[in-house]
Amino acid sequence: MRPRPVHRKPEKAANPFCEQIRKLRTRKGWSLEVLAAASGVSRSMLSQIERDQVNPTVAVAQRIASAFEVSLGSLVDGPHYAPAIDVIRASDRARHFRSGSDCQIRTLSPLHLEKEVEFYELRFRPGVALKSAPHFAGTREMLTVVQGSLRVTSGRDVGELGPGDSAHYRADVPHAIENTGRGITIAYLVDLYER
Repeated sequence: MRPRPVHRKPEKAANPFCEQIRKLRTRKGWSLEVLAAASGVSRSMLSQIERDQVNPTVAVAQRIASAFEVSLGSLVDGPHYAPAIDVIRASDRARHFRSGSDCQIRTLSPLHLEKEVEFYELRFRPGVALKSAPHFAGTREMLTVVQGSLRVTSGRDVGELGPGDSAHYRADVPHAIENTGRGITIAYLVDLYER
C-alpha cells in the first residue's frame, strides 16, 4: 500500500506593507504605543496590522505613513524601499538619551548607524560636567559649541571652547566635557567609531 501524499497549505507570503511598518517602527525605536499616539491608530489595530491579521483601510494606512513621514506608496513598495530622508523631530521624546535638569542629551543620529557614528545635541547648566570612561579603541569625538563655553579634557590634554569653536579628540581615554560659562551651553557632539 502506497502512502498517501500529504497536502500542505502553502505558507502565506509575508505582506510587504506589514513588514515595512514593523521595520520603520523598529528603526525609529518606537513602541506600538508611540506609533499609536503619532498616528491616531489604536495599539491593538497596529499590532494586528503588523502581524498581517487585518487589512487596514486606505485612511488608516495613510495615517500610519504620515506618522512615519513617508509616502503611502513607500509602505506598499515593500522592504526594499528606504526613504531618502529620515527626519528626527525635536518633539520625539524617544530620542532623549538623558533628560535631567542639569544636563540634557538628545540623539540626532539614525539608530541603525549607532555602531559607526553617533550624533548628539548637548545642553549643560553652568558647572555641569559630563565625564566618560574610555570608549572602544580608536573612538574619536568631534564637539562644536553653539552657545556658551566648554572645557574639553581628553587624557591629560585640555581645550577651552567658545561659541562656534570645534574640537576633535580621542575618546578611547578618560574624557570630559564641562560647562565653564555662566549660562546654558549648547553643543553638538559626534562619536566616530573605528571600523
